[in-house]
Amino acid sequence: MTTTTISPARHRSLGDQTWQADAVCQSTEYNPVDPDIFFPEPDETGKITAAKALCGQCPVRRTCLDAALEGGNTDGIRGGLTEEERGPLHEKIGHRLDYSRVNDTIAGRDIHLTKAERRAVVYAAYRHGVTEQRLACLLKISEEHAKKLYRETRRVLVHRDLEPATNTTAPPETDGERLGRADFGTAA
Repeated sequence: MTTTTISPARHRSLGDQTWQADAVCQSTEYNPVDPDIFFPEPDETGKITAAKALCGQCPVRRTCLDAALEGGNTDGIRGGLTEEERGPLHEKIGHRLDYSRVNDTIAGRDIHLTKAERRAVVYAAYRHGVTEQRLACLLKISEEHAKKLYRETRRVLVHRDLEPATNTTAPPETDGERLGRADFGTAA
């Protein structure tokens, strides 16, 4: 499971494209940008370097990368990464667990969540006493489904608390003798 600690100050809401107005790649009268440089052929290193240089200056670079990953966009240079560089991230996106996204959702922000983040929202909401109605609203699910998720969470927590602690290694046999330094082995 991938856990991130560095995240944008503001997560993009579902369907929000307003961040694009702040992107450096937006062509204006005073800043003409050729959009073709963001869709280079693999051997066009000059275009790749130019596109990455623009992305390096962009204030919404992380949001652009998130939008590309969340939307499954595999074409072109997005968020400062080429198609090949984003490939492994696309494969791992379903396992992303960014607690700032979880906290933003609990606070009422409507943002894109992975399956792992949705599970974390359910757990955090349960632990903080968020009602089933509120959870249903946050995750855009029915109240009945929210109740089911809370029942499953409650069952998992009860079973976790009931499981006896297991000792993985047995203490050495002493036959009433004191253990010495040699009985413990060497440090790694």
